[in-house]
Amino acid sequence: MKALRYYGARDVRYEAMDDPVPQSAGDAIVRVKACSICGSDLHIYHGHGFSEDVGFCVGHEAVGEVVEVGRAVQRVKPGDTVMLPAAVGCGKCRSCLAGVINTCEFGLGACYGLSAQLQGSQAEAVRVPAADMNAVPVPDGVNLDQALMMTDALATAWFGARQADIRPGSSVAVVGLGPIGLMAVDSAFVMGAHVVYAIDPITERRALAEAAGAVALHPDEALERIKQDSHGRKLDCVVEVVGSDATVDFALRLVRKRGTVSVIGVQQSRRFPFPLERAFAGGLTFRAGTCSVPEELPALFPLVQSGRLKPERYITHRLPLSDGAEAYRLFEGREAGALKMVMLP
Repeated sequence: MKALRYYGARDVRYEAMDDPVPQSAGDAIVRVKACSICGSDLHIYHGHGFSEDVGFCVGHEAVGEVVEVGRAVQRVKPGDTVMLPAAVGCGKCRSCLAGVINTCEFGLGACYGLSAQLQGSQAEAVRVPAADMNAVPVPDGVNLDQALMMTDALATAWFGARQADIRPGSSVAVVGLGPIGLMAVDSAFVMGAHVVYAIDPITERRALAEAAGAVALHPDEALERIKQDSHGRKLDCVVEVVGSDATVDFALRLVRKRGTVSVIGVQQSRRFPFPLERAFAGGLTFRAGTCSVPEELPALFPLVQSGRLKPERYITHRLPLSDGAEAYRLFEGREAGALKMVMLP
């Protein structure tokens, strides 16, 4: 088959590699119909990956058709259309069965496309371990674009907003308006926020947030504007979607006393100087971490089916998988309004 393979910084190649084959009775093989680039894929693309491997297939967002199942697979069958959440669980322990795969009791949680240990999904086909859990049938009323967005991006946005304790009447800021940040803006409104400040230096992305109903601000003006609007009180909830030291610190400066900061941007620093004294004095709640997609899907399916959330509107590009290197280049450079890059094998 053909796949996008990582060889080093900014070196992603469309090449042949071995077809995936089942490695256990619980595996399935899925022919990929569409896959997409996640913001966290850029860490690998920049050469700051999660392993020393090279030559592995990248990517962790995909939808496709089941073409083969092991004898122990019962939930899906060949011909089923499925979505592949970004990370996999063992499918047997209490945590995984509850959808919380990042606390797998057997330590078997893993993400596609970080190393050769679990090959990625930016390919013509992918092996899905523990397929009864990790290959999720696309429900009626959800199209393939929407399902693809729910494999990571929308689920992470919803998780970030949920972890920020957004409730009806909350005042909210979202720091960083890539696809996940924009979906976090939408999620905040669905959760009942009365005002959402959307903060990003890129004019076009602020315009999209403004069209969704947010107060769009450049970072240079955001703190003073929020202080003015809130009469110095600042905000109930902040969702940080960038992951740099500067933006995390900025998020902590936007929140009121006894407010909540939720950090879902993949952390780029190994040693962040957390302002514990300020957080302690303000009684802040601070949460950070990665989303477990299966945990969020029960809430998201009806919201997408009803049209309250429309994640597909942030798809800006569709390219053949063979143009994967160009898709990464455009996404990295934020060229041509690039937001969600979908690739078709």
